[in-house]
Amino acid sequence: MSFSLSTDTMAAIATAPGEGAIAVVRLSGPETYALADRLFRCPSPPPSGRATGTFVHGQVCEPATGEVIDDALLLVFKAPRSYTGEDAVEIHCHGGSQSARRILDALLHAGARPAGPGEFTKRAFLNNKLDLTQAEAVLDLIHARSERAARLAAAQLENALGIRIRALYDALLAASADTEALLDFPDDELPQGVTSEIKDRVDVLSRDLRALLGTWSEGHVLRDGARIVIAGAPNVGKSTLLNRLAGRERAIVSPHAGTTRDIIEESVTLHGYPFHLSDTAGLREAPCEIEQEGIRRTHLALAEADLCLYLVDASQPLSEAETAFIRSHDPQRILVLANKTDLGNRLFSKEVADFQILGLSAQQDPSMEPLIDAMLAKLHLTSGSGHQEGVAVSRRHKDSLSIALEEITQTSILLSDGREPSFLPAATHLRSATEQVGFIFGKDCTDEMLNTLFSRFCVGK
Repeated sequence: MSFSLSTDTMAAIATAPGEGAIAVVRLSGPETYALADRLFRCPSPPPSGRATGTFVHGQVCEPATGEVIDDALLLVFKAPRSYTGEDAVEIHCHGGSQSARRILDALLHAGARPAGPGEFTKRAFLNNKLDLTQAEAVLDLIHARSERAARLAAAQLENALGIRIRALYDALLAASADTEALLDFPDDELPQGVTSEIKDRVDVLSRDLRALLGTWSEGHVLRDGARIVIAGAPNVGKSTLLNRLAGRERAIVSPHAGTTRDIIEESVTLHGYPFHLSDTAGLREAPCEIEQEGIRRTHLALAEADLCLYLVDASQPLSEAETAFIRSHDPQRILVLANKTDLGNRLFSKEVADFQILGLSAQQDPSMEPLIDAMLAKLHLTSGSGHQEGVAVSRRHKDSLSIALEEITQTSILLSDGREPSFLPAATHLRSATEQVGFIFGKDCTDEMLNTLFSRFCVGK
């Protein structure tokens, strides 16, 4: 599907399926008011003669037979003062499975075509109503799983990220142009100090890029949720911990080893962040094939986890297998929990001294707050208000910013003291960095890039 700007008229149901008080059908494009006038019966003037931003009450009718489909409200949007930047209307009808579908069918029979996923937002982007960071924020707001995620999306929709990205782009473009201008000077006629001045600007840009990249952890968790795997030997309290964090009896708790044979998953929100918790089979030499399969799935989940909560029995010394498991992990991706401190609290081996160990009693402790704070710290999150700028980059932003950072790092090396200035490759690296940053807000994006992004949207948005 090409994302060049279409000139046809599209329609879609904008509300979720199922029973509800109202449903909304959207129509956008050059034939919007010709179709609205044909289908919508109301006191004079017709929809085409109404002012933008006004509601009109009337009846939606089959254009061929005049049969009334539903009593409805029609909301008028005249170009360019609409979401898409085109002539558009919204028909607010009764909810349920029939009215909106019949109205959409009537519009399609009258000449509109079905809108594709995200096509209303795509047209808003192509008509310069939104930049690409704002278009993505629409999707983030729809998918928000917590109030904190919704606040971030709302700030991005207000262009908090776009403003910073455009400022970075403009600075990179200026540095690139100034570097290219130096190619016209003979080496013995270069303005004094110009090389160090450009390098200083590049170093500032590098710091700005690193600052934006530093928001990735928060952006990833808010948009996707953090995958937390609870692992450990049998009977160390994994299921009890899952139940405490979930706030309900989600997993069966039993003193018998092997009770949990498959992964039990639960989604929770902790301090405004969405988490996907996985209680896994106890790690041991399993006696049966079913338990062996559960342990195999545990290892697969661990490979995809953002953080492993590894439980050990605080009243018993670490086994060789437990020590080996801990040592096999990156200290930043594992939090060792010495559970059952109500039964004892042994000092653990020096072999795991480099790893954070938190003592707790999942069964007895009145609060899980110390554990939650430790989890947030491991994931580089904050229990406070988060980024004041309302900025946290997504995976797509991170990938472009990472490439841009590599490019300007090479530029800085080329302009370093003690080297013969290499302005041509330096300018090339700066141009590449500028291009990557431009992709973030939608400059010179390919149809393929846009198709991938907007295909994630629902139809009607």
